Amino acid sequence: MTVTETTANETTATESPRAAGPAPRPAPCAEPGGRHPRPDGQDRYTISEVAATTGLSAHTLRWYERIGLMPHVDRSHTGQRRFSNRDLDWLDLVGKLRRTGMTVADMVRYAELVREGERTFPERQALLEETRRDVLERIAELRDTLEVLDYKIDHYSRKTGGDLPSAARAAAAHAPATA
Repeated sequence: MTVTETTANETTATESPRAAGPAPRPAPCAEPGGRHPRPDGQDRYTISEVAATTGLSAHTLRWYERIGLMPHVDRSHTGQRRFSNRDLDWLDLVGKLRRTGMTVADMVRYAELVREGERTFPERQALLEETRRDVLERIAELRDTLEVLDYKIDHYSRKTGGDLPSAARAAAAHAPATA
């Protein structure tokens, strides 16, 4: 999958690591025209508009900027922050990294590497590969937990007359296809 990393200083396409074999392309993150709704198609947003769009609080957005997780955010002539579509795309990527369980320190390090330019591609890749391994471990743990839940649901279904659908059938109907 190609991901476009965007900061105030660069836009770069990188290849993310992927297991062998074709896989469906996930929704873009930080690509131009990403999934963020753009209120009225504007390219400049106040902090309250960004908070409403992203679900992050204004306090969190200010904190992200203060710790270096956000690139420089433009200011209006009165000093108010003015976020761009590029900033929204970056926040989308940061949100995805947060959902992986990546630590704030690692996200800040990743942001620093992006700002340093193309020469940091190997370090960025290594950081993302480590995070990917962690995500795969968590997925495996969740699958094991799901198996236990399915077993218990089937057990109770049999004890109560079996009118409930088999947990295994229900799980198979909702499970993503695996290669």
